Amino acid sequence: MRNLTGPASGVLILLGLYLALIAVFAFLSPFFLTPRNMLNIGSNVAFIGLMAAAGTPLIIAGGLDLSVAAVAGLAGVLIALLPAAGWSIWMAVAAALAMGGAVGLLNGVLASSLKMNPLIVTLATMSIIGGAALILTGGLTKPVSDAGFSWLGPGRVFGVPVPALMMLATYVLLALLLRLTHFGRYVYAVGGNPEAARLIGLPVRRVQLLLYVISGLSGAVAGTMLAAMLGAAAPNAASPHLLTVIAAIILGGTSLAGGRGSVWGTLIAVMILGTLNNGLTLLDVSSFWQDVTRGVVLLLAVGVDQARIHLQSR
Repeated sequence: MRNLTGPASGVLILLGLYLALIAVFAFLSPFFLTPRNMLNIGSNVAFIGLMAAAGTPLIIAGGLDLSVAAVAGLAGVLIALLPAAGWSIWMAVAAALAMGGAVGLLNGVLASSLKMNPLIVTLATMSIIGGAALILTGGLTKPVSDAGFSWLGPGRVFGVPVPALMMLATYVLLALLLRLTHFGRYVYAVGGNPEAARLIGLPVRRVQLLLYVISGLSGAVAGTMLAAMLGAAAPNAASPHLLTVIAAIILGGTSLAGGRGSVWGTLIAVMILGTLNNGLTLLDVSSFWQDVTRGVVLLLAVGVDQARIHLQSR
């Protein structure tokens, strides 16, 4: 079984890179290193961080979920449309969460129990869920006007944005789950060597199935948060951020081969990517170049991951 917390040195290196990035943008822009801007970064990346948090243990266990951003989009759509049909806003939120869990369960059954390729399975469900959101809205943005619900987006607790607090709480819970519970140990064992884990009696399929459900739920929570932040639901609002989610998980040190990773590494990587986008925006760099930057970061992260695997196999 591999190290349960992931290489601490890798997390420290990421933290050093993040601090260096902050220093660079603080030097280049007088508007960057202000309390308001730093809190905005945390708030703006929260829904991405939620999806990346749940995706981390799933990839550690040898799975993959490409449908999570589409689930987020459909969750927002349900929250916008169901109140018009007589549902309360919180019943609509519950329905959105149930939908996310159901999609995760479907992904888990197909990928884990039926042994279908998780890339193909979740790519297919991504297309189905994304198409359903477009059908329900006609491709249009739908307003969400409930005041109590909308507070979840711009609301603050002791000056800290609610989305940032929700993201941080999620990472703390997942870190405790992976480090202090038998289930967390199973996650690393299943990802490191699923056949060996099965032979010693670990519930490989149940572990992966539960992780897919958690991933689906995280997508629904992220979509709920995004709808509250925007005050509206757009069917494709989260889809462009799927690349950022995957890049953050890999950049954070989680191996695509499974068996290794850390949610804290993922959190720092999420902050790095969010800070990079924020800093480039303050410097008036075109959003097209920001897309290029995300792609380059993803390639570099995958390259580093493959180098780690190669060195460990020698």
